Amino acid sequence: METRHKEMHFVLAVIPLVVMIAAMLVTIVLFDGSPHIPLILGTSVSAFIAWTRGYRWKELEESMYKGIRLALPAVAIIMMVGLTIGAWIGGGIVATMIYYGLKIITPSLFLVAIAIICAIVSLAIGSSWSTMGTIGVAAMGIGMSMGISAPMVAGAIISGAYFGDKMSPLSDTTNLASGLTETNLFEHIGHMLYTTVPAFMITLVIYWFFGRDFGSKEMDKGTIDQTMSVMQDSFFISPWLLLVPVAVIFLVMRKVPALPALFFGIILGFLCQILMQGGNIGDAVNTLQTGYSIDTGNKMVDGLFNRGGLESMMYTVSMTIVAMTFGGILENTGMLKAIVDQILKLARSSKGLIPTTILSGFATNATCSEQYISIVVPARMYSRVYAEKKLHSKNLSRALEDGGTLTSVFIPWNTCGVFIFGTLGVHAFEYAPYAILNFTVPIISIIYALFGFTIVKLSDTEQKQVLSRSEQKSM
Repeated sequence: METRHKEMHFVLAVIPLVVMIAAMLVTIVLFDGSPHIPLILGTSVSAFIAWTRGYRWKELEESMYKGIRLALPAVAIIMMVGLTIGAWIGGGIVATMIYYGLKIITPSLFLVAIAIICAIVSLAIGSSWSTMGTIGVAAMGIGMSMGISAPMVAGAIISGAYFGDKMSPLSDTTNLASGLTETNLFEHIGHMLYTTVPAFMITLVIYWFFGRDFGSKEMDKGTIDQTMSVMQDSFFISPWLLLVPVAVIFLVMRKVPALPALFFGIILGFLCQILMQGGNIGDAVNTLQTGYSIDTGNKMVDGLFNRGGLESMMYTVSMTIVAMTFGGILENTGMLKAIVDQILKLARSSKGLIPTTILSGFATNATCSEQYISIVVPARMYSRVYAEKKLHSKNLSRALEDGGTLTSVFIPWNTCGVFIFGTLGVHAFEYAPYAILNFTVPIISIIYALFGFTIVKLSDTEQKQVLSRSEQKSM
């Protein structure tokens, strides 16, 4: 006998979210705690409310499992990145990247340079996570060695990585947004140029402005020289070691999946620790498990290199799993739909629909803790509405990325915010003001919508065709 589910009302759907956010604020702001327990509390409240609306425990359990299954690819990459960081630090690869980075890049231009470098790499490989987990780790060391604050460096890395990820035809989110909205991939990318390129230019100008302060510091030179000297004493540094990240980037560019490409990089790092750094097999294995350990007496160097390993990512993995149980219940019990339906009532015109879509993406990132859901759910909810208002699907696909892909980094319990914290070691609330591209793009997109700039309309014939296809799919 099937259970009859009662309709999920907006007020009921919002209660778990309000409880979770309130608990999150108290836990993080007052007690400097972790988001895990507030997310578990939100999951419990949402499960109880769903139970009162006719959902059985087996259904709720399956909803949580669905959420976790959605995050399993991210969990696998998170663990591989932890192994990569450990192997590359132990193999002297990170030290080599930092050493030559300090020789080449001046403090005044560092933020601009690293944003551009991360953008190029991410554009080539289509992955912001892989870029942050490799180039980003070294960039954090370079920037902090120059006396630049960790949140500012992280912001530049994130801005560059997400520019490339968003604009790359190899990116999974880019393909997801275009595919769900039935928009040609390159039309989708071309339409995003209007919001993303101006935002990136603004971002680089601001980073250049920030960099002027660091260029004028006399202490930077002495700090940099001391850091480089300690690294030379602690690691064997050679330009040949740079072939390891080059090899991984080459593999990903050749469309080798992220997991085997990273695994290849881990093996190379493991071998470098034994053959190049003079370590033994036991040390290299322990580095993969618990991270690299070094005691140079220099706090800066010790802070840069005492990290990595599989265990360093367990906080991130547990956070991802807990967050996705919450998101799974919201998605599969109709709570998220009830919230989005209410938001949709605010969009009574085509000008209001695009800002509503962007805000929905941000809200979904906050509630369901996964950027893929922030693309999938609004795409399903708004596709027909865009056609009814004579808006081309590429307006929707762009809004999904502007509001979903980019804003995911601002939510500490979102898989992206969790990954960045685990990889770069900076909390979302700290780097948020400096991830300039990620909040500038949505703002520009909303302004464009309000003024009708770059908004592509459908002809009457095109509208009929789109609506006809939509009706056929729903039959």
